[in-house]
Amino acid sequence: MELFFTQLTNGLAVGGIYALIALGYTMVYGVLKLINFAHGDLFTIGAYLGLTMLTAFSLTDKLGPVAGVLVLSVMVMLLVGIIGILLDRAAYKPLRTSPRLSAVVSALGASIVFSNTVMLVYGPSPRVYPQGILSSHVLNIFGIHIPVMRVVILVSCIVLMVALYTFIQKTKIGTAIRAAAIDQDAARLMGINVDRVIMLVFFIGPALGGAAGVMVGLYYGQIKFTMGWIYGLKAFTAAILGGIGNIPGAMVGGLLLGVIEALGAAYISMAWKDAIAFFVLILILIVRPTGLLGERVAEKI
Repeated sequence: MELFFTQLTNGLAVGGIYALIALGYTMVYGVLKLINFAHGDLFTIGAYLGLTMLTAFSLTDKLGPVAGVLVLSVMVMLLVGIIGILLDRAAYKPLRTSPRLSAVVSALGASIVFSNTVMLVYGPSPRVYPQGILSSHVLNIFGIHIPVMRVVILVSCIVLMVALYTFIQKTKIGTAIRAAAIDQDAARLMGINVDRVIMLVFFIGPALGGAAGVMVGLYYGQIKFTMGWIYGLKAFTAAILGGIGNIPGAMVGGLLLGVIEALGAAYISMAWKDAIAFFVLILILIVRPTGLLGERVAEKI
């Protein structure tokens, strides 16, 4: 029983990270019907920027571990969000009226550029985050030992996801984003600046990915320039699992994927955890092709 709950909390923490990255995919797809294949590399950039600023500014020494990590995360989110906007302006905006395949090829090209740029700047070897920044203590809850870091990451992911959902559902800007996702031409007729909405989407999605990159660095202690590929693939799987274009679906899909991986690694085999996760994805898509919560599709009458 202790093994089950230990792996469950681990799966929820990792799943929260998948969900944050998946939100970037699902927001861009919801508005542009485009899969941003460079999103995983923006997540990687966030992890490396977090390491750079953590060591260069000594934030945790000056502000304390909690405040230092909070400020670090905000700084990384802002920088990666700006990079996301620049990516849209350079790689996607000129191709708005081009065939869909052109944007896909541009996304793959941007992914290669980002990945190789990180390798050239930081080197091909893995880099290590400073250890012991947040408490390394273990919580004892009903005899179950749970690392504090795991709880911090899970709570942080949930707070960010709830904040995004509230922003999209309850604010005027969020309403504009939802309107642009349904019909961009109709949104323009209603006075909505669709280009500004797209810019905001390309800021929010990568910003969440950047925060996820910092969490991975703090959680695992090691980052490498190729990790955007596997995390991006897992997050894309989570987005499809929950329903591509569906924000609650990305949240549920990410958490579910993390739990499936953790339990599969514990009870079947660590070597088979990825295969198990993708098998479940295939099974769900056979039964429910639009994902667990369904793809958000506008009905045109």
